[in-house]
Amino acid sequence: MHLFGTHFGTYEVVHDGEGRPELRGFRHDPRPSPIGAGFLELADHPERLRQPMVRQGWLNAGEGARDGSGRGREPFVPVDWDTAARLVAAEITRIRATHGNAAIFAGSYGWASAGRFNHAPSQLKRFLNLCGGFVSSVNTYSYGAAAVLLPHVIGPAFVGATDAAPSWDLIAAHARMVISFGGFRLTNAQVEAGGTGQHRAERWLERLVAKGVRVVVVSPVGTDVPDIAGRAQIEHVAIRPNTDTAVMLAMAEVLLAEGRARRDFLDRYTTGFDTFAAYLTGASDGVAKTPEWAEAISGMPAETIRGLARAFAEAPALVNASWSLQRARFGEQPYWAAIALAAMAGQIGRPGAGFAFGLTAVSSVGQPIRHLKGPALPQGPNPVKAFIPVARITELLTRPGERLAYNGRDLTLPDIRLVWWAGGNPFHHHQDLNRLAEAWRRPDTVIVNESVWTATARHADIVLPASLPFERDDIAASSRDNWLVASRQVMAPPPGVLSDFRIFARIARELGLEEAFTEGLNEDGWLRRLYGGYRERHPELPDFETFQAEGYAGLDLGEEAAAPGVPFADFIADPLAHPLATPSGRIEIVSDTIAGFGYPDIAGHPVWMPPEEWLGAPLAETYPLHLLSPQPAHRLHSQLELVGESQRAKRTGHEVALLNPVDAGSRGIADGDIIEIFNDRGRSRAAARLSDEVMAGVVVLPTGGWFDPVVMPDGTSVDRGGNPNVLTSDRPTSHLTGGAAPNSCLVDVRRAQSKSGL
Repeated sequence: MHLFGTHFGTYEVVHDGEGRPELRGFRHDPRPSPIGAGFLELADHPERLRQPMVRQGWLNAGEGARDGSGRGREPFVPVDWDTAARLVAAEITRIRATHGNAAIFAGSYGWASAGRFNHAPSQLKRFLNLCGGFVSSVNTYSYGAAAVLLPHVIGPAFVGATDAAPSWDLIAAHARMVISFGGFRLTNAQVEAGGTGQHRAERWLERLVAKGVRVVVVSPVGTDVPDIAGRAQIEHVAIRPNTDTAVMLAMAEVLLAEGRARRDFLDRYTTGFDTFAAYLTGASDGVAKTPEWAEAISGMPAETIRGLARAFAEAPALVNASWSLQRARFGEQPYWAAIALAAMAGQIGRPGAGFAFGLTAVSSVGQPIRHLKGPALPQGPNPVKAFIPVARITELLTRPGERLAYNGRDLTLPDIRLVWWAGGNPFHHHQDLNRLAEAWRRPDTVIVNESVWTATARHADIVLPASLPFERDDIAASSRDNWLVASRQVMAPPPGVLSDFRIFARIARELGLEEAFTEGLNEDGWLRRLYGGYRERHPELPDFETFQAEGYAGLDLGEEAAAPGVPFADFIADPLAHPLATPSGRIEIVSDTIAGFGYPDIAGHPVWMPPEEWLGAPLAETYPLHLLSPQPAHRLHSQLELVGESQRAKRTGHEVALLNPVDAGSRGIADGDIIEIFNDRGRSRAAARLSDEVMAGVVVLPTGGWFDPVVMPDGTSVDRGGNPNVLTSDRPTSHLTGGAAPNSCLVDVRRAQSKSGL
């Protein structure tokens, strides 16, 4: 079977009557995603990169006189691979000799390929480690706040979303209530890093509803309620953005005030509850966190909050928090509050109950499967120890020599002279893109491996054309899934386009490092080595030849696997014999470690902290709409923006923004109008879609539209790509985590007055 593995799942390669390849859903996938079927449209797209390109101004300046001021503004000239390899090798050599390896930033982050070998960031980091190292980044835009907070509160063993969440089968069998703050966006569950053979989340949610489990979705947007069989039985409760913590604290206050808090559980399994209780009652700050207090903040009726709290304490229940909640200012707080709430109700350690983070955020969370553990492409040691949290790029580029607070440390920011990006698009992922564009012009050189002319490629000095995933063989696999897919080449890349492996091998040859980089193996040899690593860990897998012939392999395929276990079960059974890896060995409702850092934007226990930008902030007088930028239903981040479902989802060629009819009417906006969303950071255009499913005061513009700034006659810049990160702030979630906080963003909206230049 000829298969192609993607982040959207697995596809079978078939041919039409004229022999042209097409993709169709994998026969073993109950809910194949339509998104990945558009991949092959990129093969000959007008935006395809077909040879190395060099920015004219950079090339003319010559070695030692590099100037980034024209980056993103000047034309490119084509060069051959020999010239490109020499230019790149010479620049690496110059930067290392003049400034040292700590002047090189390999910030690559992204989803360029589901393949484990042609994983562009891994190839880049392997190459640069052979060159002496680089400044790296840690964590992710998706889960950055949680990844740092949770080790302090519940220990590092439960940091991953798949580690802390009960499995769907246990939820369906035992839970009687599920409250999901931020909703269940099934479009997100189409996606898995490394891909999957089966999408199961929709089926599991339908089982929950069919069994009569009470499902409550708390979200500003009704589209966060999953569109499944039985949808009408799911309750939707509207809430102002960024106020989930206040509601959870009020639910906790109800449990305390009504004697429903499980003191026996709290005394045995947690630490710091008395301090937290003093905060809930107002003894420590004079403000009782009652449902009435939370209603004034969140807009959720006080009696609704009371009813949810009582129901949560009475039956086996689960509180889920979406990943989007922690992508906001003080985004650590809703996760911490959810843990405290579940502990107060004594739900933690019960089958199918407790708390979860990100059910439906990606395909794998909550799936009752054994995880395939396999080798990554070996990168070797990095001699450079400097790093940043991934979302702090602008600080890195604009504050050389200064200090950055992060998780109890003060990081020294190096003076970056060379940025190399492979397999990602920071002009999608990052916030405040106009500010990033200015910071991006500071280094001497920017190199980008890319397949198409993304905004990141257009803001580079040297662009190296990389093959697309369907133009090479690979193994698609996720360490959070149970499928291995032999992803086979569907068609050859255009002449002059190389895989990332071959790009780095070619440049390594210029530096005398080719043998060290390839270890004498070609791409087939590396695939055999990586697959052998999977077989060492899972001997039941077939040999490589059988895997290639069958097209897939995995663990417990075609079966309903046994549940992976109840999170925290051993700890709950005997907390002395199985303590958590926290300072106290317990769940830390109060963390003395975090409190000891003394950061002004995070306390030692869950608290409500009003963001600078939310509907209750003074700034809302100027910008009265809260912008939310969720993942789109029709692409992954900015990937496949040019083709397929993403293009079909546009209106008159524009990205679509959801707006409440009341907000639209007061601004003279009709359905389908081209609107301009704006604040002090920028302006972006989209087509308006009016919907009662968006609460008044909120506008929704999904992320991933390509940053495409145009200078207007008055000298101002407008993004015609519909990218919400033109508008979002690059403030961190907090000093503790340094995560991305795009969902704390105030804007206003108006009809676009002119299409001139757009």
